[in-house]
Amino acid sequence: MKNICVYALYDDDHTLINSIKIIQYHNYNICEVYSPFPIHHLTKVLKLKKTNLSLLSFIYGLLGFFIACVLTWYTMVWDWPQNIGGKPSFSWIRNLPSFIPVIFEFSIFFSAHFMCITYLIQCKLFPGRMSKNPDSRTTDNMFLVEIHTKKHSEKLVNLLKKNGAVEVVIKQF
Repeated sequence: MKNICVYALYDDDHTLINSIKIIQYHNYNICEVYSPFPIHHLTKVLKLKKTNLSLLSFIYGLLGFFIACVLTWYTMVWDWPQNIGGKPSFSWIRNLPSFIPVIFEFSIFFSAHFMCITYLIQCKLFPGRMSKNPDSRTTDNMFLVEIHTKKHSEKLVNLLKKNGAVEVVIKQF
């Protein structure tokens, strides 16, 4: 028996969520959901595992913090000491209050930029990648559920249409 890919299009996010619950109840494998905007609680409904992006963001912020500390020490104490507000230039810790804006900005800069790069890598969105969106209407106003199955597709199509699918497309792969 060949693998079948069923695409179900919806025009409402509430109908989509209810249909996903029914599809899962009937033990069909939902491969992907395409949406023109983020849908709250969709990750809980699909039972997706939590990502490690928040931990990575914290690590990138710490990296920026440490690089900013080393940079301010090197430039203001070791390489080119300057008198800032009458504070001694031989001590980094005594000049720390004047370095806080630089340290803060470096932490935010590293966290934001490396998170963007990490997100693009994790989602495999690199330059030259072909779009995997099966229907361009999902970028405007439609929602799409991609279901992979080996079971009889006529029962699934009837189930989808009964639960609010506007259009159902079947492809074999």
